[in-house]
Amino acid sequence: IRDTDMAEQMTSLTGFQVLTQAGTAMLAQANSRPQNVLQLLR
Repeated sequence: IRDTDMAEQMTSLTGFQVLTQAGTAMLAQANSRPQNVLQLLR
């Protein structure tokens, strides 16, 4: 039973890590876009 719980927890952790990385990437892109617009205007 413990091994099953451990595998389930690892699967859950991996899923959360993927979501966290995706969110971080989206924030990085969102933050870089205003800078790109400013560069175009210069």
